[in-house]
Amino acid sequence: MKKFWEVKQLANEEADIFIFGEIVSFKWDDTDTTAASFQKDLKSLGEVSQINLHINSPGGSVFEGIAIGNMLKKHKAHVSAHVDALAASIASVIVASCDEVIMPENSMLMIHNPWMISMGNSKELRKTADDLDKIAESSVVTYLAKAGDKLTEEKIKQIMDEETWLSAQEAYEYGLCDAIESSNRMAASVSEKLFEAYQNVPDELLRPTPKANLPEEQRKEVIANAKQSKALMSDILGGL
Repeated sequence: MKKFWEVKQLANEEADIFIFGEIVSFKWDDTDTTAASFQKDLKSLGEVSQINLHINSPGGSVFEGIAIGNMLKKHKAHVSAHVDALAASIASVIVASCDEVIMPENSMLMIHNPWMISMGNSKELRKTADDLDKIAESSVVTYLAKAGDKLTEEKIKQIMDEETWLSAQEAYEYGLCDAIESSNRMAASVSEKLFEAYQNVPDELLRPTPKANLPEEQRKEVIANAKQSKALMSDILGGL
């Protein structure tokens, strides 16, 4: 079965990278993406001049995602991000770290504040809230660097506060997308369990995709992705 994390060498000068699942701190199986696994496979590509990142992810661990984004920023190759269906939470930060962002007109970005499960006394919980604000700043910097003068700090913080689901056109208007392509038939492939963590999920993402519209291989990918959600929820601490 095709991995949700995969690297494909197209030629000596070009390579495809696929992140089609959650971004986690610890690998449960071969379908997971961690910063360590990403770094290892990225290094194995050698001296390529073009990287095509295909992403369809609900997000996951914030620090793993920031590390992945920084790897792509520093890479000598020109990196084009293709949002095949959804880049949510920290996945949208990874996308914003790329040189170029391309979105089919039916794909989406989801941007929100970091969250975590926490317990403790009042002093400890206040510190946790302060820590989350500091963590959020790293994402703000990345979004603003991508958007240029199309997005203000005040506006991106509002977008994050409101857990905003951006269409390709909206992402383009905010400078978070460079080009819009015609619609594709890629399924969102995000488990219902993970959607429960979000408040403003668009209705079209909650509706099941008719089986007749999905090839058999793609249906298998959707099923496999859903099976990962239970393990991910225990790994989401500090996640976006």
